[in-house]
Parts: sequence; structure tokens; C-alpha cells
Amino acid sequence: MNASPNNSPLCNANDHVVSRRQLLGAAAAGAAGVGGLGGLLQPVVGEELKQQEKQVLFVWLDGGISQLESWDPKPNTQFGGPYRAIPTSVPGVHISELLPHTAQQLHHLSIVRSVHTQDNSHSAGVGRINRGDPKNRGVIYPYLGSAVAKLLGPTASGLPPYCWVKPYSGGFKTADAGFLPAKYGALAFGDAQPPENILLNESITPEQNELRNDLRKRFNQQFATGRRRDNVDANSYVYDVADTLMQRLDLFDDSKITARDKERYGQHALGRHMLMGRRLIEAGVRFVKVNSYHWDSHGDNFNACESLIPQFDQPFAALLEDLDERGMLDNVLVIAMSEFGRTPRINSHVGRDHWPEAWSVVMGGAGIRRGQVVGKTNALGTFVDSQEYDIGHLFHTWFRALGVPPEMMEYDNNGQPLPVAHDDCSPIDELLS
Repeated sequence: MNASPNNSPLCNANDHVVSRRQLLGAAAAGAAGVGGLGGLLQPVVGEELKQQEKQVLFVWLDGGISQLESWDPKPNTQFGGPYRAIPTSVPGVHISELLPHTAQQLHHLSIVRSVHTQDNSHSAGVGRINRGDPKNRGVIYPYLGSAVAKLLGPTASGLPPYCWVKPYSGGFKTADAGFLPAKYGALAFGDAQPPENILLNESITPEQNELRNDLRKRFNQQFATGRRRDNVDANSYVYDVADTLMQRLDLFDDSKITARDKERYGQHALGRHMLMGRRLIEAGVRFVKVNSYHWDSHGDNFNACESLIPQFDQPFAALLEDLDERGMLDNVLVIAMSEFGRTPRINSHVGRDHWPEAWSVVMGGAGIRRGQVVGKTNALGTFVDSQEYDIGHLFHTWFRALGVPPEMMEYDNNGQPLPVAHDDCSPIDELLS
């Protein structure tokens, strides 16, 4: 979509008093056909969006958290399970008793209880949910983190725009970028540790290192002449990121974490990783994804939930409290979700299987109205009993909350216009502040 151009070649003093929307719209109109993300490559637009310094902290609970044991409990019903629903800091809103800490912070969040998606397998669902369910146009779409990195770029901190805190291995994950240039992939910190070999060799002085980098950049520029630049740019980008991280090793220094924070976030992996996520957001990373695995409770669902959900609840509540106390929550969009929910019906292994038909997502912070519950499921929790929302609706909502105007909700993939998410979906107005 393109904004309408200004038809008059003349202007007066009043014409220079423009709104942010007009500024962005005019820039988008002048950028039609430019490669990349249309008008977002225009300097005036990039600077305008950068000034907002909107950030995202995205908590991904891989495998599928049970909505019935978290955000949409149905106690004392056929499929409700053994856990009670408890009151929250939002009058009249109840969530599972397994989330007592988050219940006291729920006024910072909103819940969408009417999410209805399509894929009930991990292999299809993870990609579809992370990419916003675009229609098949013959390309692999970027994950949300890569999309935000492209749309908003790095913050003034100079740190990489998309970081991923996850269990196990780290490294530069280019697959998340999809059809975008590889440099928009995720820099993953495995177990919240810095990349391997990040320290400068003792035999090399900082001055020598700077000279070596200058020489590398000259060779790269020469090599890139007449070639596609994406891979060359990605290679250079990795070196630049490494150089930046070498100056910010304090981010990985556990001695700088207070005993109080260690206690509040917990010593389990998800607690440590969520605390690292907060520190990266404070340092100025644009998009931080924090990953947790093993939420696929096909067997022994209730004991699994009793073990896992408190490990999420404690640090997630601390994160919300900290962002609010630091005055950051107005500019940080916080999202917690999985690729689908769990079946209301209990299987023969006392587990819940995959259920994309009716599940919940929580969000809060930048651009999101707080304390809202959007949609509902029926009395048994089996199906949505209100307007259904797919992941495309959520993507459009998040981009709008981050300040990306409607006229710029389109990629330009080498001349191929592509909507940033499913183009039959629209933002959920009830969620937008």
C-alpha cells in the first residue's frame, strides 16, 4: 500500500507543521519501488521510527503451553483439570493458580483468549506462527524478530537488532531472516553465554585489531564489486557485531547481577535467560527472543504444568515489574506465546495433545491497552465462542503497536510486493492504545 502523494508543488509555513503520520506517509509514497522494505529505507522514515526506540521482548514457550492451566482456566468442568482459577490485579479476570506472580502483574498485560490457527504439528505450526501466516507467494518469510530488525533497525546502542537467548547452542542463525538478507537473522546466545572466542587474542593490540578490520572491509568492498551483496554484507555484519560485543562483555558478567535479581528471577534456566533478556533490552537491543523448550505435554500434563509453569511465572512477573519500575514498559512490547495450545480432552496418557482451535496469547507494553481480555472460549474450552483471531491479526496488531503505519505494511522483495503478514487479517483494535 502506498500513501497518496502531495498534489501541490507549492507550500506555505503551515504546510511544514506536519503530523508524524503525514511525515511517514509522504516518505512511503516517495519510496515506491525501492528495494528492501519500501519507504523504510528512506532516511527520514528510518530516523523517525528510530527515535521511538520501540523494543520487543518475545517469550517463546516451544511445544505449546496449555491455555487451560494458564490464561484460560475452566475449573470444575469436564476438561478443566485439577487447578483453581485465581483473581488477578485486573478486577474480574482470573487465571490459573499456577501463575500467582503473574496474576499480580496482569494489569500490565492483555490476554487474547480467542486465538484460532490451523496447523497442529510443530513442524508447520512453529514456522507459520513465527512468520505471521503469509499466503504462499513462493518465498520463505522472515520470523517476527527478523521482520522487526528490518523494519526498525538497530537502536542507537549499536547492538545487534535481533538477539535470541536460548538453551543449548548459540551462534548466528540466518534461517530466521527468510527472504531478507542474511544479516537480519538472529544472534543466539546459547545458555545466555557470549559467543565463543569473543575475547581478543592477547598477542593483538586494539590498534592492530582496528587496522586488521579496516583491511578486511577494504577486501570485502573489492570482492563485492559486481556481485550480490547479501552474503558479503552478512559476513561483514558478523565481524562488526563481534567487535561491538567485545566492547559489551559486561552484559555477560554474572557478578553484575544482584543477589535480589537472582532470587526474583530464579536459578533455573528460564529464569536466568529471562533476566538476560531484560539486560539486553536495557542495553538497547531492538528485539530479544527468550526461548524455553519441553512444553509438549502429551503425557502427564498436570505434573508437567506444575513443574514448568512456575518456572515461567516467577521470572515473567519479575520482568514486567522491572520494566514498569524503570519506565520502559511504554516502549517495550512484551509477548508470551507458543505455536498452539493444548486439547481440552485428556488423552489416555493423562496428557493434552496439540490444539490450534482455541488458545491464548498474552501481550503488554508498547502500544497495547492493558488489562484487557479479548475474546472467549465456550464453557468447556473446546472452541472459540467469539470473534476468532489468527496469527496474522496478531502480527498486524504488533506492527501497529510498534508504530509502523498501515501504508508501510508491505515488503518489496526485489520488485515483488509482499504484505508483512496475512493480508486478509487486520489489527485487533481492542488491543491498541
